[in-house]
Amino acid sequence: MCYAHPVTTATSAPLASRRSERSRLAILDAALALCAEQGYANLSVEAVAARAGVGKQTIYRWWPSKGAVLLDALVRESAPHAPIPDTGDVVADLGTIVLSVIELFTHPDFGPHLAALIGDAQRDPALAPALLEHFIRPRRAPIAERLQRAQRLGQLPASLDVDAVLEVIFGALYHRLLLRNGPLDPAYASFVVNIVLSGCSATQTKRRSRRRLEADP
Repeated sequence: MCYAHPVTTATSAPLASRRSERSRLAILDAALALCAEQGYANLSVEAVAARAGVGKQTIYRWWPSKGAVLLDALVRESAPHAPIPDTGDVVADLGTIVLSVIELFTHPDFGPHLAALIGDAQRDPALAPALLEHFIRPRRAPIAERLQRAQRLGQLPASLDVDAVLEVIFGALYHRLLLRNGPLDPAYASFVVNIVLSGCSATQTKRRSRRRLEADP
């Protein structure tokens, strides 16, 4: 999610590209390490540059702020490795997905950084849309597709607003990540998924019953 890329000539492009990639990775690693050591509030572009062994202007050429650097680092750290499960049981599959998100949120080298970044996004007008565009939406899209397959199979109501369902489910996780008002654990994952999807199924059952009643003479 770099915001810009260094310009190179045709003859120097391969070598310059390798050097740029090494610098980029060093910057992302430095941002994560410093954030873990001293917290996001004390993180600075100057400190990241010093730890990465690059000039401050190198960072500002690619990212507009320390938050943008950390966001790129978190995107890299949380790159999905496993496909979205599709066992035919949408409740079980969504439970597996939510549990994996909880494991990420509770990791000490990830959850606190993400929470701090979300907080900073309330003050940085460029960071909030970048967080949505590069972190949240790409990870939510395949989950939405899984729920849409369940809709086509009749496991969920066809009229269900999938995006709204995901906002409710993941909103509950973000609530506990940010406010720390309760544990983020497998029991909570199961509770959230079951209460939301059972509500969706109950809505579908009520609509079917109402249609049957309307059809009876």
